[in-house]
Amino acid sequence: MTAIRERTVLFADLRGSTGLYESLGNAEASAMVTQTVGQISEAVLEGGGQLIKTLGDGLMAAFEAPRDGVRAAQRMQEMLERTVQRARRQSNPAMLALRLQVALARGEVVELNGDCFGDAVNVAARLIDHAGDGEILITAEVLAGLHHASKGRFRSLDRISVRGRVEPVHVYRMDAAPLVGADATATQFGEPMRSVEPDGMRLIWQDLDRVFDIDAMPIVLGRSVQATYCITDARVSRSHARIDWQGSSFELTDLSYNGTYVRFGDSGELLSLKRGSCTLHGSGVIGLGGLPTDEQSPIVRFEVLHFADTEPQPFGGPRSRR
Repeated sequence: MTAIRERTVLFADLRGSTGLYESLGNAEASAMVTQTVGQISEAVLEGGGQLIKTLGDGLMAAFEAPRDGVRAAQRMQEMLERTVQRARRQSNPAMLALRLQVALARGEVVELNGDCFGDAVNVAARLIDHAGDGEILITAEVLAGLHHASKGRFRSLDRISVRGRVEPVHVYRMDAAPLVGADATATQFGEPMRSVEPDGMRLIWQDLDRVFDIDAMPIVLGRSVQATYCITDARVSRSHARIDWQGSSFELTDLSYNGTYVRFGDSGELLSLKRGSCTLHGSGVIGLGGLPTDEQSPIVRFEVLHFADTEPQPFGGPRSRR
C-alpha cells in the first residue's frame, strides 16, 4: 500500500573499506563489511526506526521523530568506534581505517512496498557527499524537531548546494563534544550554535599560499596569467573554476572541460562538478582537471576562514593576504 507521511530519513555510509578488500580479499572483506553494516543497523531498531535497505557499505532508515534518528546516528558512531577499538586490540590494521558518515533530512515521503521516496530521501542521500569522517549532518527541518538540550550540539554550516536540487539546503553538523568556551546560556537553553559568517578563503597550491577576503570575490582559478589564482599546469583550463560570495557562503563553480572535483575533510566523498556548483565549507581539497586522489593532479587546498573566531591551522609555509 502507498502512504504519504512526514518522516526523518537517515543515510549512513561506511568508508575506508577499500583497504579491507586489498588486504583480506573479496570474500573475507565483503563478509566483514556486511557484518559491520549489520551491527550498526541495530541502532535503527533500538531507536524505534525502520531499516529501509542496506546499500553495500551503508544503509537507509526512516524514523517518526527527528530525535530518534539523531540518537540512532550517534549510536551508530559509538558502535563503529568500539569495532575499531577492538580491531586495534586484536592487531587488525585493515579495520582501523573504517569511518562512518551519517546524514539526516526530514520531510514528506511516499512509502511504497517497504521503500521510501521523496525530497527528504534525495537530500539525505546527497548530503552524505558533504560529510567528513565520523560526522553527522542534519537539515534545519531535523534540527527543528530536536529537544532544546540537543540543539546546542549542532553548528550551522549555512546553506549548501546539493546535487540534483535547485534550492540550497541549510545544514548543521553535530559537534563531537561541547564547544570549549561556548556560550553557556545558549547551550543550556538549546539554541543551535550559529557559525559566524565566513570572512575569507585560503587557497594553497604548492608554494602559492593566498588568503582572499570577501571583497576580493570572485576568485578565478586557472592557467591564464590573468586568473586571480594562477595555476601553471597543462591540465588546468585558462579559466578553470570560479569562487563566488553568495551572501553568506562561498560557492565553487566549474568552468572547464576537464572537470573540477571537491573533497571535504581528509577522506570525504568526492564531488564531481561538471559545469556545476557546490558550497565550500570547512576545509578540503579541489582537484582541477583530475581527481584529488591522484598525486600528479593539480590539487588546491582550501579553508573557509573566520577571522574573528580563530586563526587558520597552518598547512605549511607562510601565509600571504590579498
